[in-house]
Amino acid sequence: MSGMLATGSEVAGYIALWKAVLMAAAFLSWMPLVGWVNTDSKAVGTQTVAWTVGIAVTGAAALWVWMLIPAFLIGLLVYLISFGAITIAYVVHRNALVADFERILTVDQIKGLLINETKKLEKLSMGLSFITGNKNKVPLPTPKTREVSGFAVVCEVLEDAIWRRADQISLIPRKDDYNVVYEIDGIATKQPQRTREEIDDFIYYVKQLADLDIQERRKPQKGRFYAVKDDQLKTEWQVQTSGTTAGEQVRLDKVSGIVSRKLDDLGLNDNQIESMRSLRDLDSGVALITGIPQSGKTTTLYTLLGNHDPFLNNINTLEKAPQAELPNITQNVFTMTDSGTTTYSRRLQTLLRRGPDIVGIEECQDAQSAKLACAAAKDGRIIYATLEADSVNQAIEKWLKLVGDRALAVETLAAVLNQRLVRTLCTDCRQPYKPNQALFKKFNLPAEDVDLFYRAGEIEYDKHGKPIVCETCQGTGYYGRVGMFETIRITDDVRESLKAASSAKDIATAVRKTRMLYMQEQAIKKVVAGETSINEVILNFSTKTQS
Repeated sequence: MSGMLATGSEVAGYIALWKAVLMAAAFLSWMPLVGWVNTDSKAVGTQTVAWTVGIAVTGAAALWVWMLIPAFLIGLLVYLISFGAITIAYVVHRNALVADFERILTVDQIKGLLINETKKLEKLSMGLSFITGNKNKVPLPTPKTREVSGFAVVCEVLEDAIWRRADQISLIPRKDDYNVVYEIDGIATKQPQRTREEIDDFIYYVKQLADLDIQERRKPQKGRFYAVKDDQLKTEWQVQTSGTTAGEQVRLDKVSGIVSRKLDDLGLNDNQIESMRSLRDLDSGVALITGIPQSGKTTTLYTLLGNHDPFLNNINTLEKAPQAELPNITQNVFTMTDSGTTTYSRRLQTLLRRGPDIVGIEECQDAQSAKLACAAAKDGRIIYATLEADSVNQAIEKWLKLVGDRALAVETLAAVLNQRLVRTLCTDCRQPYKPNQALFKKFNLPAEDVDLFYRAGEIEYDKHGKPIVCETCQGTGYYGRVGMFETIRITDDVRESLKAASSAKDIATAVRKTRMLYMQEQAIKKVVAGETSINEVILNFSTKTQS
């Protein structure tokens, strides 16, 4: 009798309500997990049959062992260890096959479950929001998607680039990662490298912003989008992508937007400003704007065109790559598509037939376009043309050869500018110093007229050894760039000398008679004025182009 009671008591223990509930919960969690593993393993591209059968058999066996073990809690522990081990093994395996945002049961995912997703995305944005190339405002991405990862990297890169005043961001693929290079004040500045996974997500998201084909990774693509910082600062970025053997290369260029620059802002001295301002009084003629590559020729072209009243003059441009929007000026673009059906000079000829009063020609480098420009000037139009040259002397020599007809070229030539860009010293951290006396002799400067030169400020450190970065220039020592110019107005006397010139030396002699200051003389004036440093001038003249 006592044995029967004992057995009855044991049976009654196993069918206690709380135990039944635990076993039912274990069963109900096992069955959906088997179905999820079957579906998920197909999605991540792993061994579906092996993992599904493994989870199913392990769960069933663990439940059976649990029921056989007399001690309920020990059976529960065996079930949890067995079933939990294979479940964790699968999670670790599948997480290794997917991107970060698709991983489960990670610290970040668990934190994400406890944090408001909208607030998390707002924090990731760093105060940035975006507008597509089609002027559509971009909402925050959907949580737990690939867009979130791309959104975070784009915000991080752009926020840093905007703070550092970068005009260009280049993402260059290597074997295992990407080089990141900013162009700040015309100087290429290397940044910390980024992983391929980060840049892949960056490209995926930025292509959507610029309305580009996400699937196309080889052919060149170009588009634009806008970034808005703290609902105030709006910058436009042009995106260019192209395939390389190492991967997809991306470049973002900050677009200037609408230009309203004045002659006084270019870096001309007082005499040059008055000379160039007088071009608006011309009835006709050709003004050449020349310089080395990346020397700001287009900015000067736009500024000189803006020197004329657009309501009294019909102003047109012909450009291959407009750098900004010009209010009240008709900008005509010559694209790669046009090159298959027409030429640059024919497009210029078509534009001139419309009868504009003033025409700006970007890179007038071919003979036919040069002849058309001179013919239009002779016909009563004002022509501004940019040309690649190292100096005013070389520009005149090159223009005479392009036109071919010396008399026509000289007769219509009204002015020539040549320019370069130098970085301007940051006035908040520049440092004065006594220059070496040898410099005065080298540049023919009177020592008594110059007390101090300035150079870029050196990085200082606090008492803990932490660098103190200038908030104005971000530690570069320079803030912005300014032009240095050689300028000449072609008077009747100069015109006669150029007609008689038979060599480059004769052209140089004719120019020098006008008492035009050469580029190096202009550069030294800016050093003496504390606008730039002697090292910047030396760097500028040591190479023909600036990186």
